[in-house]
Amino acid sequence: MAIAKTISDIRAFNRFYTRFVGALDRHHLHSGLSLAEVRVLYELSNEPGLSASTIIDSLGLDAGYLSRMVKKFEARGLLGRRKSGDDARSASLSLTAAGRILFDELDERAAEHVGEAIAPLGERERVRLTAAMGVVTHLLGKGQAPAGSGNVQLRQPEPGDFGWAIERHGVLYEAEYAWDERFEGLVAELFGNFARSHNSERERCWIAELNGERVGCVFVVERSGQVAQLRCLLVEPSARGRGVGRALVEACVEFARGAGYRRMMLWTNQGLDSARRIYEAAGFTLIEEQAHQDFGPLLVGQNWELAL
Repeated sequence: MAIAKTISDIRAFNRFYTRFVGALDRHHLHSGLSLAEVRVLYELSNEPGLSASTIIDSLGLDAGYLSRMVKKFEARGLLGRRKSGDDARSASLSLTAAGRILFDELDERAAEHVGEAIAPLGERERVRLTAAMGVVTHLLGKGQAPAGSGNVQLRQPEPGDFGWAIERHGVLYEAEYAWDERFEGLVAELFGNFARSHNSERERCWIAELNGERVGCVFVVERSGQVAQLRCLLVEPSARGRGVGRALVEACVEFARGAGYRRMMLWTNQGLDSARRIYEAAGFTLIEEQAHQDFGPLLVGQNWELAL
């Protein structure tokens, strides 16, 4: 797609979304506050005691604009601050009881607004919506520090995990690459085979979690006596860039070595660049390519191998 068309499409989406969230409203959610002012209240609600300089850095606000906001909040009894030294920007800011009550009301109104907007959507449409939002955040947020914190935790699958993994494969690959239902069918078959019969000494599956939420999966199966195969690596868009994929692939390689395999192989497709970088970093090399249309669009399948 020509870059001019991409720019035009993004600007059109921005016009739609600014209207959807009420960014142009003088008084957001009938509060007497702008959207930017409500966002500052949100930051203080979630992390009391922030300094003005921290809010400026986090939201990219002009210092003078934030200063006027703080004075307005103080005049309305919504915010209190404690100065630290002579620099007003280092003051500790916190919501008052009145500020907390107002924010809670606005937060509830915002949730109701979104809830009304998505009410006509079916479950699958809602899943596709959040998946697409994750993709947008990941692609346009490249080069920025990932939001949130927490360490990647890998665990063995539990009831419900395979169903989740199959659904997420289907939704994300359709949203990101326009792959059709045949891909989800293949993933369902692979997970089904693993669930029905696998040798726990030679085959293993992992679910990745961040802050208690499932964000990725992968499994290793026996291809032959000497060769293991890595299959169904998936990382949620919201968790990309946090080492989830790397941790999953490293777990596969370590397990395969311990199980006595001599080589590990995997099959992927050209254009899955995030996965390719993970495989290359782990030492995999591209062996061969072949064109196919198994999932709708014209694709180039790739076989990769790693000597263990």
